[in-house]
Amino acid sequence: MTGEVSEIVLSKQDLREVTAFAATCAEVVLALFEADQPGDSRPRDAVSAAWEFARGGERGKSLRETASAALKAAKCADTAAAREAAWAAMSAAGAAYLHPLAKATQVKHILGAGAYAARAAELVADDDPSVGARLVEQAVHRATPTVVDVLKRFPAAPSGGGRVGELTRMLDADLRSLTFAK
Repeated sequence: MTGEVSEIVLSKQDLREVTAFAATCAEVVLALFEADQPGDSRPRDAVSAAWEFARGGERGKSLRETASAALKAAKCADTAAAREAAWAAMSAAGAAYLHPLAKATQVKHILGAGAYAARAAELVADDDPSVGARLVEQAVHRATPTVVDVLKRFPAAPSGGGRVGELTRMLDADLRSLTFAK
């Protein structure tokens, strides 16, 4: 028997701020993909589409198409770091599609770009976990009160997912511990 999943209220402005946060996280590692695949603009296009939505554009076909294209670009990457960077870009565009369902898996829409970016940076630094932790910390500092508020409406990030899952849970815990003056 499956339980009913409750709905979470999300405004378009909530989605715009979550998407801006994700785009900022992904931008940090775009150069890793571009160094690996200099002629391929698909991840950058996905981040640009995310920014367009975050700045008032519509959540339409272009956003979905650029997210899908960034995912396909990841498959063309020659290095694991470039692949993770492309996944960060895909996640940035996908952040606009956060579903208003109280499911832990939805947290990936909020935090996926930050976690993939942190993993890409780790891989470039010979798999140094302190580099990923530093990127997680930078992402925490980029989060707005709205992003933290939206995150706290959802259950904590799910278990699993390898190192990216660990980074997601680290980012999730750090953001949930933040408090902002009202």
